[in-house]
Amino acid sequence: MGDDRTVARVLLDRRGCTYAEEAGIRLADRPSPLYQLLVLATLLSTRIRARVAVAAARELFAAGYRTPQAMEAASWQDRVDALGRGHYRRYDERTSTMLGTGARLCLDRWRGDLRRLHREADGDPAGLRRRLTEFPGIGPTGADIFLREAQTVWPDVRPYADRRTLAGAKRLGLPASPDRLAGLVGAAEFGRLASALVRVALGEESAGEVNRTAAGAR
Repeated sequence: MGDDRTVARVLLDRRGCTYAEEAGIRLADRPSPLYQLLVLATLLSTRIRARVAVAAARELFAAGYRTPQAMEAASWQDRVDALGRGHYRRYDERTSTMLGTGARLCLDRWRGDLRRLHREADGDPAGLRRRLTEFPGIGPTGADIFLREAQTVWPDVRPYADRRTLAGAKRLGLPASPDRLAGLVGAAEFGRLASALVRVALGEESAGEVNRTAAGAR
């Protein structure tokens, strides 16, 4: 366990920035940042590099589309243009439509506040996943992305480790169980660890380099 904790600490030191933070989202249990996380999860759900999805999210937010009201009020072409500035061109037109439709659903169903979705599901991950997948562009993978990041502000969801998180843990030789992984770091740090493990699974971080650094620190 001691060695596993060292590996987890090295990984956090190297890759402790969540995808939400990388996209410029100051995540909090408030309507606007939670909606921005939903947008990011939508963009990350397509078969496109994570850095491109993050860049596209930053462009949408820079254009002022940080709330469902603003996203819906933007024209379809304005959303396409913002996605294009982030080089999210392969899926830009379809994604622009999904973002507009999703914004309207958020307003109609949740009054623009995803905390209502959280309360309706009573913090149950399975219930949250079912409700999240009602949004266009959010399938099981997108719901996993949202909850993996949201657990930093929704403690009742912790420890949330999706298949990519567990795949990254396997590459590092760490426990393949959410509860055991959570035991390696403080409760508030688990969301960061989960995101960092995804980076290992996607090849954004070298498992070998992390383990070598950890071995040298022991």
